[in-house]
Amino acid sequence: MKSINASLIWFGAAVSIAEIITGTYLAPLGIQAGVTAILVGHLIGCILLFFAGYIGAKTNRSAMETTKLSFGKIGAKFFALLNVIQLVGWTSIMIYDGSLSVEQIISCGRWIWALVIGILIAVWIITGITGIEKFNAAIISALFVLTIVLCKVVFFSKGTAAVPAAGSDEALSFGAAVELSCAMPLSWLPLISDYTKDSTKPFLVTFLSALVYGIVSSWMYFIGMGAAIFTGESDVAGIMVKAGLGTIALIIIILSTVTTTFLDAFSSGVSLKTIFPRSPEKYTSIAVTAIGTVLAILFPMDNITDFLYLIGSVFAPMIAIQLADFFVLKSDSTEKNIDAVKMILWLAGFIIYRQLMKTDLPLGNTLPSMLITFALTCATRLL
Repeated sequence: MKSINASLIWFGAAVSIAEIITGTYLAPLGIQAGVTAILVGHLIGCILLFFAGYIGAKTNRSAMETTKLSFGKIGAKFFALLNVIQLVGWTSIMIYDGSLSVEQIISCGRWIWALVIGILIAVWIITGITGIEKFNAAIISALFVLTIVLCKVVFFSKGTAAVPAAGSDEALSFGAAVELSCAMPLSWLPLISDYTKDSTKPFLVTFLSALVYGIVSSWMYFIGMGAAIFTGESDVAGIMVKAGLGTIALIIIILSTVTTTFLDAFSSGVSLKTIFPRSPEKYTSIAVTAIGTVLAILFPMDNITDFLYLIGSVFAPMIAIQLADFFVLKSDSTEKNIDAVKMILWLAGFIIYRQLMKTDLPLGNTLPSMLITFALTCATRLL
């Protein structure tokens, strides 16, 4: 994959309503602390994102295929199954958020918009990730311009005055805000190697992928947080409509939902090949899109914080073990059916993450839990 293609893919991944909505959760901190939390969380998450993607780029393996290096064949299938489940979840969440927002602009039934978005994602999958390079570049360029317009509406519109920050009654700590900021790049850890594995320049492509995603994702968080603080609303679609951006808002929401959710659906097909090697990627991805569309129509998905924390607790210890194995220990369990020691270490890391959630740590619980899991992996090897 070329570096420009990687940059476009991860720009599209970062521009999403879900990221803007998550940004609104940080409004109770205020601008200064909120911006700091966003930058710190994304720095942690995107460094991890780079190293995860670099493993796939160096070994020419998909994200779930790289897990064989640490956990063996059966272990890789276990994580592939968990990844497919989270990708179905993400697909449904993205379609739900997109359809809910579009419905506020043109009301014709949320389920109709969910179907429209689902169909567009399926078309994107059928066309292929590299088959529409010029069209994809045009779409991303349009999104870039439209997000600048959205940024102007939120931060520079005349007549908007600062109001008390919107948020829940329960105060959000700085550590919890860092964790929410880290959670989005962390959610891409089990996917990034699917898009770096064919790189001719592994370091450059992986670095640009993590960098572009980190910058644009932070930007989306800023927009969401700013919208909640300066307009007193957390409904970004409503803000755009009030500003007279009906058509532009519609385009932003639909295109951003499609470009982001495409990666979730496509990677589900790639991950399923780890479990069923003969499964066709495209048809599996389309099936996941269909399931996600149905779930988005049937179930409310208004608060995703618990889902984000669950993803972190599952995949943070997984990647910590992979990083220790690949960069420090140089071990390879590919030929094993299952590496029982590594699976026990993963379970320990999962428990550590969940326990640390009960403690308010300044930098969140992802980094400390990963450092502990990383150290335990190295110590076990020495013993």
